[in-house]
Amino acid sequence: MIKQQLQQWFQAIRKEKIPRRVVLFLRNRTFQSLALTLLLFLLFWFLLLRPLFDDPTCMVLEDLEGDLLGARIAADGQWRFPDRDSVPEKFAKALVTFEDQRFYYHPGVDPLSIGRAFFQNLSRGRVVSGGSTLTMQVIRLARKDKPRNLYQKMIEALLALRLEMNHKKGEVLALYASHAPFGGNVVGLDAASWRYFGKQARLLSWAEAAMLAVLPNSPALIHPGRNREDLLEKRNRLLDKLLENNKIDILTCRLAKEEPLPEAPYPLPRLAPHLLDRAYLEYVRTGKTKRSRIQTTLDKHLQSQVTDILSRHQQILRYNEIHNLAAVVLDVETGNVLAYVGNVIGAGEEHGEQVDVIKAPRSTGSLLKPFLYALALQEGQILPNSLLSDVPMQLSGYRPENFYRKYDGMVSADRALSRSLNVPFVKLLQEYGLSKFHFKLQKLGLTTLHRPPSQYGLPLILGGAEGSLWDITGVYASMARTLNHFGSNSGLYNPEDFHAPNYLFQQDVASFQKPATSELQKETPYLTASAIWFTFAAMHELERPDEEGNWRQFSSSQRIAWKTGTSIGFRDGWAIGVNARYAVGVWVGNADGEGRPGLIGVQTAAPVLFDIFNRLPKTSWFSIPYDEMIQIPVCKWSGYRASSICEVDSIWAPQSGLRASACSFHQTVHLDKSKEWQVTADCEALENIVHQSWFVLPPLEEYYFKSKNPTYKTLPPYRKDCQDALAQSETANMQLIYPKYPTRIYVPIDLDGQPSRTVFTVAHREPEALIYWHIDESFIGSTQTFHSMELNPPQGKHTLTLVDEKGNRLEQKFEIIVK
Repeated sequence: MIKQQLQQWFQAIRKEKIPRRVVLFLRNRTFQSLALTLLLFLLFWFLLLRPLFDDPTCMVLEDLEGDLLGARIAADGQWRFPDRDSVPEKFAKALVTFEDQRFYYHPGVDPLSIGRAFFQNLSRGRVVSGGSTLTMQVIRLARKDKPRNLYQKMIEALLALRLEMNHKKGEVLALYASHAPFGGNVVGLDAASWRYFGKQARLLSWAEAAMLAVLPNSPALIHPGRNREDLLEKRNRLLDKLLENNKIDILTCRLAKEEPLPEAPYPLPRLAPHLLDRAYLEYVRTGKTKRSRIQTTLDKHLQSQVTDILSRHQQILRYNEIHNLAAVVLDVETGNVLAYVGNVIGAGEEHGEQVDVIKAPRSTGSLLKPFLYALALQEGQILPNSLLSDVPMQLSGYRPENFYRKYDGMVSADRALSRSLNVPFVKLLQEYGLSKFHFKLQKLGLTTLHRPPSQYGLPLILGGAEGSLWDITGVYASMARTLNHFGSNSGLYNPEDFHAPNYLFQQDVASFQKPATSELQKETPYLTASAIWFTFAAMHELERPDEEGNWRQFSSSQRIAWKTGTSIGFRDGWAIGVNARYAVGVWVGNADGEGRPGLIGVQTAAPVLFDIFNRLPKTSWFSIPYDEMIQIPVCKWSGYRASSICEVDSIWAPQSGLRASACSFHQTVHLDKSKEWQVTADCEALENIVHQSWFVLPPLEEYYFKSKNPTYKTLPPYRKDCQDALAQSETANMQLIYPKYPTRIYVPIDLDGQPSRTVFTVAHREPEALIYWHIDESFIGSTQTFHSMELNPPQGKHTLTLVDEKGNRLEQKFEIIVK
């Protein structure tokens, strides 16, 4: 095509389509000289390769200060760190003194050096000096395996001149320091500093900088056990030369010469291997970043401390075949990750030490209960001290149980949260709405809820769904951030306060600065500050029950809100803690999902959590968001809004608490003058009846509640002469405890070969009442005061019938299956 264009151009000249004076000008020798000069300049300008180096580099992970956390070897098997943008002063002075003393004064080629090399080589009859400048050496490194002859030297000189036309001297030094060979598979100053001295290049001593300055000239000298004297001699000669050139003083020179040479290479740091892999998968391999040097928000010293804490606890837990632990520490203000230990280094490949548990979906145990508590407070469904039912129950075929299989009858909502009771929260979830709670969890930031709510069911609140340590700790940090900013934002909300954690260092921190008032909102799409504050207040108690229901005291150097969780089958132990400055998440278990007895959050994960918080700086507790709270009159006994007949107390609560329902447990009872008997107008004169408010629980709740609350007063019985006039419903007086619902009872065979006996229990409003027991219409006995019987019905279906002395009747069907 070019040939055709030239032919067309000459034809145009012959046909005089181009003016003749133009043709004469083109034939002018001056123009031809200028054109040739321009052509040569263009060739010279575009002679330099772009990019100069395209070698694969290590993927390097650094902490907030630029300290090395870990690295992945380059694709070609070399330890070659990403290019530097500057060179430490000591190494720069040592390198220039050794390789190119006039480096800062020549344009890339040093005629004096070349002349000296020429005469040296000529006088000795062999090549003893190349006369190459540092700039020429950069070119030689970039051109790789080119022969070392005069022709190639001329090309290197030409390219060196070109390189210095648009590169500063510091940039040339940085290119050399990034690509010079330092022995073995170590390339570049950064990799050499870590491999030979275990430190950053900026921390090198004069002796170390001098050794690395002479090494690229003879990389084989670093081989352990060989050439040590030669390397030491070259280093010391350079130190003498630095002294001679007044780069160092005599004392520094003497002390530097006393430093020994390094022995075997150091292993590179492995402080955050799981984050290294994660950053590679999320940013480098996907192409989200073109750089292979990733600077993170981690604090190297805190990372080391958390790693040591987890390793120490793992040494104890492994005797129970519990091998894996993980922890993450977040800065509440920014959401930045300060420590990221995805697993215990040293747990062993057979125990899955390579698995990053922080991002792995695991059964959440009870960790979601605070979210439900906060949402119920926010929507006015409960108040902080509202009583919740805590009795054996069955909901749509699902029978939840408390972890230690004890029940309180009724328990305040905040106490149910601090004790992590299962039954009250299953009932609360049923009342709140499963689908709504599922949607709210996704909105808060749980990214692992991929199934519809119906597939999770009510067990969602007890660990029936998967969550990651990353997501859950991030949500707690977002809650703390929202609460912290509520006051500084003048009672308004920043929607950006709820966001996922971040481990990438951001040069521009503007995203974490206070937003403009116009960007703030009066309502929050997440959780209100008051609901968060009451949730954290319920979570800050340091006493928690263990798996046997015994109270255990934890020691903490600061006040934190914390929650533990244990998954079904003892596969996961969790502990999450938060204060105004930090959020910490801890997971304990086995990466392969194997459950172990004693793998309980409060026993395994909580001690780790408190050890980590004891390493963190102390901080103050959250400010109370009074602007979003109100004093509400409540029933002293039930914790709900006070009705007209309640004994009234006053508490601070979220403003949404005004929508809470009134107390339904107080009722007006009619007593005789002695207040020992209930009476009616049919058996007592109206002027003798005393009307009194009484706190009354349903029979089943009362059965469990009064055993834990000695001050609870049961309703007085009706006076004997009033009973005939009273019609009482069976449900008002008797409730079965077991079996509460139609059920199959599996009866094991005892050691004597006989079926075990089954304990049947009923609660009666009047414990002294006499109850007659029947199975399949056959009378089997009666009880008074303690209404339980051990029975041994034959295998098959049966009907239990209970009749009290007043004729109230209960029936329940059940089936005995002998195993």
